[in-house]
Amino acid sequence: MLKRWLDAWHARRTQRVLNTRAIPDDLWLETLHAYPFLKRRPLPDLLHLRELATLFLSEKEFSTAGDLELTDAMAVAVAAQACVPVLHLPGGLSLYDGFVGIVLHPQEVVVQRQWSDEAGVVHSGDEVLAGEAMEGGPVMLSWQDVQMAGAPDRTEDGYNVVIHEFVHVLDMRNGKVDGVPALPDRTLHAQWQDVMARALAQHTAEVDAALPTWLDPYAAQGPEEFFPVTAEAFFVAPEGLQAEFPEVYALLRAYFGQDPVRFQR
Repeated sequence: MLKRWLDAWHARRTQRVLNTRAIPDDLWLETLHAYPFLKRRPLPDLLHLRELATLFLSEKEFSTAGDLELTDAMAVAVAAQACVPVLHLPGGLSLYDGFVGIVLHPQEVVVQRQWSDEAGVVHSGDEVLAGEAMEGGPVMLSWQDVQMAGAPDRTEDGYNVVIHEFVHVLDMRNGKVDGVPALPDRTLHAQWQDVMARALAQHTAEVDAALPTWLDPYAAQGPEEFFPVTAEAFFVAPEGLQAEFPEVYALLRAYFGQDPVRFQR
């Protein structure tokens, strides 16, 4: 009885948000034109994406750093891209329930890092970040890099910092940042690890040999980065990913419940 009441209350609340806080038509069309990989989707996907983005905006809190001034267009741009990975995932937007805050910086952020090498020696140095997802939030994004996702040259190479960081959020849901999202059974988990490990080994060997690679060399950092980088490519430049890593493309297609190559034709 309680569950039915809660479900009904949630459904009423959701409908109220969609009725009263829907993204305006002109702003939604502006977003689709700014990020061409979005507008290539079929109409049912775009309608669902708009609803998810509307709900996302009602649940998350945006803030800015430096002298960056937040606008509705900026928030919608982030929301629309963030909702692409969960568009057809079971659980949908609830997969992002673990955090609330999103912080936009004008450009990349330089932070101090410490790490230990294989011998246990501690090193420190600067790291330049276009984005960062932390367990429990917030998600940090460089607005300059968010905008890059709409540039033709970055669309071709699959770059998308929003998708990258929000796929990190999905990766965190099983309690580890290891390049493996929460999967329903051990068989799928083993298949994921096998496919991704072989593709990562191939990519790493090419990067180590200083060979030109279509996929961002950053993916060679490890499985925890290979997953979000290939996910970027899957959604933004799917034909390139399918040509370079067909098994990875098939794996992501099954996981996300989407087949972006179909939208390119």
